[in-house]
Amino acid sequence: MPSKPKANSGKVGKRSTATRVSSAKPGIVQLRRRYQQPTTSRRVTVTSSGPIAQHIAFIPLLLLVFVMWCVYRYLFRFPVWFDESIGKAVFFGLPVWLYVSITRSKSIADTISPRYLQSGLWMGLAIGGLFGFAGALASLMRKGVVVQAAPLFASDSFWWEFALAMMTGFWESLFFYCWIMTVIMEKFKNWSLLNQVLVTAVIFLVFHIPNTILRFDLSLIGGQLFLLFFFGLGQALLFARVRNIYALSLSHAIWGMVLLVHTR
Repeated sequence: MPSKPKANSGKVGKRSTATRVSSAKPGIVQLRRRYQQPTTSRRVTVTSSGPIAQHIAFIPLLLLVFVMWCVYRYLFRFPVWFDESIGKAVFFGLPVWLYVSITRSKSIADTISPRYLQSGLWMGLAIGGLFGFAGALASLMRKGVVVQAAPLFASDSFWWEFALAMMTGFWESLFFYCWIMTVIMEKFKNWSLLNQVLVTAVIFLVFHIPNTILRFDLSLIGGQLFLLFFFGLGQALLFARVRNIYALSLSHAIWGMVLLVHTR
């Protein structure tokens, strides 16, 4: 009789031990899942989005484009239509396309989305109208004459120049604002908007220095650079507000036409 309870107690002990072991396994598995999965996900997040968020290729690519642009301006003398269409498409459009293709940057691609076309064109037309009014007023004060609008619009050469201005406005807006300013705003988030806008305007100015030196006399270079800087500053402020390439392209084109008409 006394031996049976011992056997039963042994079985009970074995069962309780097995129960503790089996009940411990799910706890261990849960702990492993709890501490291993977040670590793995953190590693994947850092390796996949870290370089893109930091834009590590931005400055080297920008310097490379600047050097190639200076060499192109110094060595070659192509017609204006070639420079504004094909030349700037290669030096300004191709690097942006390459950068977006590699980084998959949605913020850059979103600035040229077709859904912003209508609103961008209306805004660009409104801002361009202000440029035209300011140019006509300055011409009236300086020369005492106002350029008539109808003969200009009826001229074939006007629309050819306007088409070239639109090409210039598109490629430069894509390069200096949709790409450069977007990256600056993401890479240097701690900077104030004023600093981001100033840096963008300075880069815009630096890229225009080679052409300004080659085209204008030394006595006119200072005024041209001053005008370019403040135009780049205004465009940067506009981009920070709307993030729309179509508004910048059209306002840029009208600004160029105003200078062409009222400075001759």
